[in-house]
Amino acid sequence: MFKVVPGEENVFEDLGFEVEEAINLKVRADLMLDLRSYIQKRGWTQKEAAELLGETQPRISNLMNGEISRFSVDKLINLLGKVGMNVKVEVVSK
Repeated sequence: MFKVVPGEENVFEDLGFEVEEAINLKVRADLMLDLRSYIQKRGWTQKEAAELLGETQPRISNLMNGEISRFSVDKLINLLGKVGMNVKVEVVSK
């Protein structure tokens, strides 16, 4: 029988990543999900998204497939800015 253990707010911490890396991964994942959702809601193909964002189609494929390691926080913020989205950063104590 399996034991179910409630997770924390950051799944990457649950997976065993060091705290600092887990925070960075979660921020990148959240930004990627927002950008991917924006692209999907507009019905853009990867080729259309690439042209509008000034990227290559394989790069958009990486984004749509959630390949976190291929994107920095800076890059994702820049891409979100290109589609007119604002990013707000909030720092809270645990």
